[in-house]
Amino acid sequence: MSASPTLLNRAAAIIPPVLLRHVLLWMAAIAWPIAPPMLRIALALPFFRSGLTRWDGFLSLSPGTLFLFEEQFKLHIFGGEYALPTPDQLALLTAIAEIALPILLIVGLGTRFAAFILLVMTGVIQLVFPDGWVNFHLYWATLAMAIIAIGPGAFSIDHWIAKVLVRFGSPGAGR
Repeated sequence: MSASPTLLNRAAAIIPPVLLRHVLLWMAAIAWPIAPPMLRIALALPFFRSGLTRWDGFLSLSPGTLFLFEEQFKLHIFGGEYALPTPDQLALLTAIAEIALPILLIVGLGTRFAAFILLVMTGVIQLVFPDGWVNFHLYWATLAMAIIAIGPGAFSIDHWIAKVLVRFGSPGAGR
């Protein structure tokens, strides 16, 4: 008795491999310019939305934010809970970062840097909320690492700056 053909063999019999390759290349060509801005937006939105809740007017942190950083947020390290060092300064720094970094990501300026800082923030958030790994933190970390790996894409200020630097012969531009 002969073995039944695999699904791939059946597909190759129906769709010629050359056509399949062209379709896959066409799909990649469409996705390549769209994926980076979508990744940037997907990572920026949860942080930006969180940042909006931290303020109570211009450069004035909300009382709830200060309370969370002073009383509620604890680092879970080595089986123990530890208070955050300098909670007022961390609250201010976090609130600024949660507004500024998503804006940088969305416009594509300093994209890899912004994604890296959000990746570090995600790591710290994981230490504060250890049960959030599967639902949120893994997703955020994956988005940040993808942005760091593939870069900002063609629809970004970083890309335009690199094009200008390459045009004028600046060393290291376009990397």
